[in-house]
Amino acid sequence: MNWLNKIEKFLEKIDSYRDKALFVFIKPYWPRKIIPNYITSIRVIIGVILFVLLFTFSVEEKWIIVWLFIIGMLTDFIDGPIARGTSQVTEFGAMLDSTADRVLILPIAFYSLLAEKWLLLALVLTEIANGLFSLHFKSKEIYLESNIFGKTKMLLLCIVFAGILIYWPESPSIYFVILLWCSIPLSVLSIISKTYELKNK
Repeated sequence: MNWLNKIEKFLEKIDSYRDKALFVFIKPYWPRKIIPNYITSIRVIIGVILFVLLFTFSVEEKWIIVWLFIIGMLTDFIDGPIARGTSQVTEFGAMLDSTADRVLILPIAFYSLLAEKWLLLALVLTEIANGLFSLHFKSKEIYLESNIFGKTKMLLLCIVFAGILIYWPESPSIYFVILLWCSIPLSVLSIISKTYELKNK
C-alpha cells in the first residue's frame, strides 16, 4: 500500500528527530551499566503501583498518581533511544517495551473510561489484537520491532491520559474522548503494517 508507506515514512522522519536530539547526550554520556531494559522495567513497576493506587487504596491526592504516570511516560520516551544509541536493541527489550506500555496505560483506561464503555472496549480489543499478533510472530521465530504507528498511538494515549488524570476525578471531556477514538485507527494501521512486514519476511 503506497499511502501506508508514505504515512509511515513521514511519521518515522518526525520520530528520528527525537533520536537525534537525545543521542547528543546518550552516545557520549549515558552509563552503559544502566541498560534500557532497566528503564522499561520501571514503567512496569509504575503501572502496577498505579493499578493498586487507583483500585485498592482510593488515593485522594491525585498528584501522586499524575507524577507517577508522567515518570512512566518519560521512561517510554527515552528507553528506545537509549537502546539504539548504545547499540543494545534486543528482541526481549522490544517485547518488554510493548508489555510495559500496556501495563502503564490500561489501569488508567479502565479507571477513567467506565462511562465510555464502547471506547474502553475498542481500546482493550485493539491492544489484545496487537498482543496476539506479536505472539503469533514470536511463535514463528520472526522478530518485528515496534512500528511507528504503535509508537504514535502510545504517544497520543500518554498525552490524553495525562490530561485526564490532571482533571481527575472529573469525567473525561469530549475532546479527550475524541482523541482516544483517534488512537484506534493507529492501532489498526500498526497491525496492517506488521502484516505487510511479515509478508516481506
